[in-house]
Amino acid sequence: MMAKNKEPRPPSYTISVVGLSGTEKDKGNCGVGKSCLCNRFVRSKADEYYPEHTSVLSTIDFGGRVVNNDHFLYWGDVTQSGEDGIECRIHVIEQTEFIDDQTFLPHRSTNLQPYIKRAAASKLQSAEKLMYICTDQLGLEQDFEQKQMPEGKLNVDGFLLCIDVSQGCNRKFDDQLKFVNNLYIQLSKSKKPIIIAATKCDECVDHYLREVQAFASNKKNLVVVETSARFNVNVETCFTALVQMMDKTRGKPKIIPYLDAYKTQRQLVVTATDKFEKLVQTVRDYHATWKTVSNKLKNHPDYEEYINLEGTKKAKNTFSKHIEQLKQEHIRKRKEEYINALPRALNTLLSNLDEIELLSWSEALKVMEKRPDFQSCFVVLEKTPWDETDHIDKVNDRRIPFDLLTTLEAEKVYQNHVQHLISEKRRVEMKEKFKKTLEKIQFISPGQPWEEVICFVVEDEAFKYITDADSKEVYGRHQREIVEKAKEEFQEMLFEHSELFYDLDLNATPSTDKMSEIHAVLSEEPRYKALQKLAPDRESLLLKHIGFVYHPTKETCLSGQNCMDIKVEELLANSLLQLDHGRSNLYHDSANIDKINLFILGKDGLAQELANEIRTQSTDDEYALDGKIYELDLRPVDAKSPYLLTQLWTSAFKPHGCFCVFNSIESLNFIGECIGKIRIEASQIRRDKYMANLSFTLILANQRDSVSKNLPILRHQGQQLANKLQCPFIDVPAGTYPRKFNEAQIKQALRGVLEAVKHNFDVVSPVPTIKDLSEADLRIVMCAMCGDPFSVDLILSPFLDSHSCSAAQAGQNNSLMLDKIIGEKRRRIQITILSYHSSIGVRKDELVHGYILVYSAKRKASMGMLRAFLSEVQDTIPVQLVAVTDSQVDFFENEAIKELMTEGEHIATEITAKFTALYSLSQYHRQTEVFTLFFSDVLEKKNMIESSYMSDSTRESTHTSEDVFPRSPRGSSLDYNYPDSEDDAEGPPPYSPIGDDVRLLPAPSDRSKYRLDLEGNEYPVHSTPINCHDHERNHKVPPPIKPKPLVPRTNVKKLDPNLLKTIEAGIGKNPRKQPSRVPAAPPEDADQSDNYAEPIDTIYKHKGFADDIYAVPEDSQNRIIKVRNSIVINSQGEEENGFSDRVSKSHGERRPSKYKYKSKTLFSKAKSYYRRTHSDASDDEAFTTSKTKRKGRHRGSEEDPLLSPVETWKGGIDNPAITSDQELDDKKMKKKPHKVKEDKKPKKKTKTFNPPIRRNWESNYFGMPLQDLVTAEKPIPLFVEKCVQFIEDTGLCTEGLYRVSGNKTDQDNIQKQFDQDHNISLESMGVTVNAVAGALKAFFADLPDPLVPYSLHQELLETSKIMDKTERLHELKEIVKKFHPVNYDVFRYIITHLNRVSQHCKTNFMTADNLSICFWPTLMRPDFENREFLSTTKIHQSVIETFIQQCQFFFYNGEIVEAPNPVACQPPPSNPVQMVEPMVPLQLPPPLQPQLIQSQLPADPLGII
Repeated sequence: MMAKNKEPRPPSYTISVVGLSGTEKDKGNCGVGKSCLCNRFVRSKADEYYPEHTSVLSTIDFGGRVVNNDHFLYWGDVTQSGEDGIECRIHVIEQTEFIDDQTFLPHRSTNLQPYIKRAAASKLQSAEKLMYICTDQLGLEQDFEQKQMPEGKLNVDGFLLCIDVSQGCNRKFDDQLKFVNNLYIQLSKSKKPIIIAATKCDECVDHYLREVQAFASNKKNLVVVETSARFNVNVETCFTALVQMMDKTRGKPKIIPYLDAYKTQRQLVVTATDKFEKLVQTVRDYHATWKTVSNKLKNHPDYEEYINLEGTKKAKNTFSKHIEQLKQEHIRKRKEEYINALPRALNTLLSNLDEIELLSWSEALKVMEKRPDFQSCFVVLEKTPWDETDHIDKVNDRRIPFDLLTTLEAEKVYQNHVQHLISEKRRVEMKEKFKKTLEKIQFISPGQPWEEVICFVVEDEAFKYITDADSKEVYGRHQREIVEKAKEEFQEMLFEHSELFYDLDLNATPSTDKMSEIHAVLSEEPRYKALQKLAPDRESLLLKHIGFVYHPTKETCLSGQNCMDIKVEELLANSLLQLDHGRSNLYHDSANIDKINLFILGKDGLAQELANEIRTQSTDDEYALDGKIYELDLRPVDAKSPYLLTQLWTSAFKPHGCFCVFNSIESLNFIGECIGKIRIEASQIRRDKYMANLSFTLILANQRDSVSKNLPILRHQGQQLANKLQCPFIDVPAGTYPRKFNEAQIKQALRGVLEAVKHNFDVVSPVPTIKDLSEADLRIVMCAMCGDPFSVDLILSPFLDSHSCSAAQAGQNNSLMLDKIIGEKRRRIQITILSYHSSIGVRKDELVHGYILVYSAKRKASMGMLRAFLSEVQDTIPVQLVAVTDSQVDFFENEAIKELMTEGEHIATEITAKFTALYSLSQYHRQTEVFTLFFSDVLEKKNMIESSYMSDSTRESTHTSEDVFPRSPRGSSLDYNYPDSEDDAEGPPPYSPIGDDVRLLPAPSDRSKYRLDLEGNEYPVHSTPINCHDHERNHKVPPPIKPKPLVPRTNVKKLDPNLLKTIEAGIGKNPRKQPSRVPAAPPEDADQSDNYAEPIDTIYKHKGFADDIYAVPEDSQNRIIKVRNSIVINSQGEEENGFSDRVSKSHGERRPSKYKYKSKTLFSKAKSYYRRTHSDASDDEAFTTSKTKRKGRHRGSEEDPLLSPVETWKGGIDNPAITSDQELDDKKMKKKPHKVKEDKKPKKKTKTFNPPIRRNWESNYFGMPLQDLVTAEKPIPLFVEKCVQFIEDTGLCTEGLYRVSGNKTDQDNIQKQFDQDHNISLESMGVTVNAVAGALKAFFADLPDPLVPYSLHQELLETSKIMDKTERLHELKEIVKKFHPVNYDVFRYIITHLNRVSQHCKTNFMTADNLSICFWPTLMRPDFENREFLSTTKIHQSVIETFIQQCQFFFYNGEIVEAPNPVACQPPPSNPVQMVEPMVPLQLPPPLQPQLIQSQLPADPLGII
């Protein structure tokens, strides 16, 4: 039962492998391959195959359990499955003969039969015999698998006869064949199947194989299988064939010849190898190890197959080769990188062709090693070569290994480098040659295309040599140079014609006629024509220049960093700081000085005599003076001593003063020369800066021969030299004395030294109060042109080299103080050094006692600017003209310099001014004495200048306030009203063109209610906080919005003087009251809910009146009050500074004129421009009129001074042709009576109100219908998109956005540039956000029809009156849908933008209310001439405000939002401590309502209203 349940065992067969065996004599040096054949069959894996098996064993190994004292080996069993799927087990026995390693004879075994008999045995028995694996197993059986032969016995079922067909080792094949034949005979007797295995066929000898086949063919059923154990070819086949012979039921295997079988086997190996190599290729890091990779791949079938076929050793070798390839590839790439980087290194270290052109590579290497940058380009390794070091792994180290440079590749790179330098040198030479060729071609003009020039240079040698790209690059560079030069010359030309621009009304936009006049004047200049092909650039330069004339600041100066203001501030900051530092060290303890170091200078022993006299009066070198004892250290030095300068100042002796003694004209002159040398040594050679502060005292020695005839002359000459040197002069006292010096002289001299030391200490003492520093006796302004070809140090050296020079008031970075003896007293002179453009504001606003006007005699523009500036200076102010050149020789050798110096001297003669010249190569002219006469002249006229200035201030404020707060410097009859604290101080006017530091006088606190603009006109102080710091950030404080007069209409005439008299009478009856400290109640027309005032530029008003509207500080209820200040324009009879004829006559004084009316040279220059458009008036008439009747000019807002009447410039210099003569006005009115009648005709049709176009150029974009500017794809005009995008990207947080006006010149420039190129980038233009906002508003203002159609205005008004909010909003939404589709899209876009702006109201203070005030006149285009319209302005504004607030509801189906809290977005309040009283409005008719004026005034004879 048990046997039936067991599964049938697979059949088992035992195969005995036999063949030639025995001693070396019998078989030769090697066996026939029986063991290898068995090994390959039983253990076919490559790692388990051992090619070496020995039969020479020791006795111990022979007796071990593996051999077991037998001459056969048990190889184990193999389970094999046939083609039919039937398994069988094959036991393998190898019959051999083991040789004793001692005797080299066969070991003695239990079976003593010879091998032939023993090998044919069919029954084998050996108890506990172990399976044989390899030779290493013998003696170490426990380290290998231990498997016993089944039951210790086996029955042999077949024989595998091995015949070695290779070239035997010391064996004859015939002997083997003979042995095989005998063995076969013996095997045949057993009746067991036999197969011949031809072994070692991989080393087969063909005829041996043929003999074997012949041998087998002679035998019955004897099959030969060609095998190779090394390559595992047909090994399994021979065993399988033998099994088939033993079991006929099995399929008979096909016996394949060795070569065919070998090919099949090799193909299998190649396929497996390819797969394995691809597997290895996945490893990319040459640092990987076999252990890591094999563990990762051990389960991969391709890996296992290759290991089985080829073995681990080959697999590891394949892997190692791959890793080496990776490493070599890495080294190759690194080397390639180094070779590629070598040219850059050579360019760095060996860039000079002249140095290396003749050097070999080895010589060049030595030169490179000495370069300081060698270590940054190369690395010298301790071990070489570099590719065998760890440097190959330092991928971040880009330095080239120095040993790499010894390769041929590196040497080739060096040779190419030299050739490149040679060719580059040639290329550069030819490019420069071509550049010179272009420079010789005269007709090449700025902006000329290359295509127009190429035909003229096509035959040029250099042009043929260089490439097209090089030729275009050279021409482009040439064009840039000539364009830049042409632009510089054009700018210089504009400065030369300064009178043409500074003649403009600074509160007016240049009209088309005026611009035409400017172009007409400039077009005659070759420098104007040079930019003919760059007309847009030329126009931009012109507009930029005009903009600078209106907004002159050092930040916008056209000279950039060469601006005179910047250079002066830098020089004064350094020079005065060093000067004060030196004095502080020198006189640090001067307050309690008890020792005086004196240097005594004299000639022919006079110095020693004076020293002896002082010592005689002293006791042990101690001198009693004014009750105090001083220790004296005297150093007498002869003036002729060659060591004078070295003895004067040493580290051990620093003198406090120098006594200079003389007793003759010769010694006096010698003393003067010595002092000059000392000062030059101190100031010019800069040997010791402190020496420049040394005080000198001139002492006249007494003549021994009673009364000398030369004494008066010596006294006079000595006093003159002392005045020149600005030092004391000690005269000989009256009476006769026996000695040359007396005690009174010495004491007086010592007192002078102590006073000088004390004065120097006072200069560097802590900064005194503002009152002390501002008390200058004279205030002088020195003006110089920006960009003039001389150093600032040259024109300031007369002051800085003076020992009496010190810093001015803190904050005045461009001023210095001089202490000079003028007349009999020491005076304090404040010198403020400014550029001409900065001086314009000072000329209008500040008290100046004199001007020093500097110009370069090498530059016409410098003279042109001087003329333009000097023309407007009051003729009561003394002027010093200073021409600057290199030397006096220039006057005789250079005609241009001679002409300019002559012109300057001629102007000085005409206006009775001083004239001098400064020479950069001369030392004398750098002394302060150059201006001594000028300072004296200024001091004489001081009272007259101040009286004239105060009279001007009084007359200017006649129509503004009854109180006048004069400003008077120290020494005049009027005193200053200095502020008691900083809280009371008035800040500088916002947007001062010259900055805070230029203001010469502190504004008195009593004038805090008013400020002076640049023309001297007063305007009220508004809500800008006094202590705000905005002015420190380039004056970015929005100025008070000033009224801008309406552009005059065609038929409207000037106001009748009678009308003005009536208005003035009204002013007289209701004078402005003295402001009180109690806040006034808001006026009736004040809207307390508004945060910002209504900007005046959004509403056009009649010229006779203007509203000054702005928010003033909050009242006690924290409400911002809007005040309307009605200001009457001065009558046409008023003078330049606001005087009326009546006021002038009542004062009974000489009214100051301007220098242009005293100089024919100045006036002729201005008149030459005036003639171009006013040729009908004679020169004499113009000159006479301009001297008697001139129209006052008023400078408007610094932010936007150009938005003013376009025709106010007419009339020449200061408009002399415009007068207030009643007869002339009547004549003008009579000339065009028909136009007046036309105005009075009733209009039946309601006309569309179109405001005057502000543009003065033709445009094919601006002013066009909206429908022409959009498409279906782009429903928003491109210009609107660009502006909105710019504002939202850069300016949403800008305070006062859309309220603060931008620069009109910039606005025009934006539109002009867009006209020329629609793709222009606003960011690249460098314009401000306010300028872009102004340009955007101007776009909508210039549209032929307003964005909100007139046809819907009435509906909007009616709907706004609906009380219910929800109903009102829905009705408005329906009205908006009636817009033209184009208008609707643009309106939605701009309202959405304004909504985004209002969302930033906490920073920009622009609520929807404020934005609607700014935008509703632009979007709705109201007709202010229609009286009915004036009463609905607030409703129109509220409509736009509603659209902005409810933007999401109207256009994006959003919800209705609640109105925001207006308090949250209010602008910052003014100083809460100081209360500013609202101005009491004048009792005049309300603005914007001319019909009310008619009811109060007589009939208008001129037809103005």
